[in-house]
Amino acid sequence: MTTKRPAISTGLGDKGITMLMGGKRVPKHHLRVEAYGTIDELNSFIGWLRSLSPVNKDQLKWIQARLLDLGAWLSTDPSSLSKISLPPFPHSFISTLEKWSLEIENQLPPLRNFILPGGNDPVVSLAHVCRTVCRRAERLCTNLNELEPIPIPAIPFLNRLSDYLFLLARLIAIHQGISEEIWVPDKNTATP
Repeated sequence: MTTKRPAISTGLGDKGITMLMGGKRVPKHHLRVEAYGTIDELNSFIGWLRSLSPVNKDQLKWIQARLLDLGAWLSTDPSSLSKISLPPFPHSFISTLEKWSLEIENQLPPLRNFILPGGNDPVVSLAHVCRTVCRRAERLCTNLNELEPIPIPAIPFLNRLSDYLFLLARLIAIHQGISEEIWVPDKNTATP
């Protein structure tokens, strides 16, 4: 007796294949799939951060929606872009992140040293995880862009987003009453 698959399942994945919007089939390890999969991962981490953050929840929700927009663009076969209606992804999204970053930066003490990501707070640590996943997504998109140019400002958006997440981590630390831990290069190689 066979059981019916859920409607979400096409069965293609069982063979290591997925379908881009537009119908093109590619292996699940295709660079385009890696890029939009990492955007999805970032979005999930930001959702977790939003559920715990003491600040900027509405901004994080907006960012999540923009990441879904970006994922739609990245998951579309470039030869099908003219046939599929995708959400707009204008340069103004970058300006929004820059504005919010400046607002956060104005609330922070100047940074004169490298800091250890996270320190002693799980929410601050999670913001840094979001930042590093964002940087990975950016690297994948730059690689993809060399092979198949991305027709929207995905790379500058991700670059500004990682800056925003770094500043947000610092702001959360202040709201949590956590002191940032300064990185001090140790010339002594002995372990503690």
